[in-house]
Amino acid sequence: MSNNYVCEYVSPIGLLHLVSDGEALTELWIEGQRYAEKSGIKGEKRDNLSIFNTTRQWLDVYFSGRNPGNSPAVNLIGSPFQLSVWCILQQIPYGETITYADIARQIAIQQGVLTMSAQAVGGAVGHNPVGIIVPCHRVIGTNGSLTGYAGGIDKKLALLRLEHAAVANTFLPYTEEELFKGEKGKR
Repeated sequence: MSNNYVCEYVSPIGLLHLVSDGEALTELWIEGQRYAEKSGIKGEKRDNLSIFNTTRQWLDVYFSGRNPGNSPAVNLIGSPFQLSVWCILQQIPYGETITYADIARQIAIQQGVLTMSAQAVGGAVGHNPVGIIVPCHRVIGTNGSLTGYAGGIDKKLALLRLEHAAVANTFLPYTEEELFKGEKGKR
């Protein structure tokens, strides 16, 4: 069994927890993110791993508001369905968005079926273990709603704004004032 190594990164949206198998990034969680507790962010603290250095450099560029280019190496572990969804997430260009329904259509084509549930796609997107780098924050509702981000809708909106994504035609399922008071930040 391989070891897990961990380190932290202080970002403008909160503390990030990075987990690696020693070669690639296996998890990246925002502090307090839904599902992070289940992953067991445990391991030997090892700040100086090459993959952590690469990831910190990538995050530095990203949080400066620039496209950081190629992502650090990731090792995603999940079901075949989850892996197919996460593969599509990795193809969403910086500063652009896609809908859950768009991903469902792509999965249906890959699997040779007529339809695929957007809700099933949403479940896979929500359980993405490497947030930000595997950009699940770039997925929005078909009607333009900014829903379904395990790190909190406030973080999703902040990441999309940082990328200068076109959010003019999107909307929050509640007011921005409620969002930033924390009343609904964990939907």
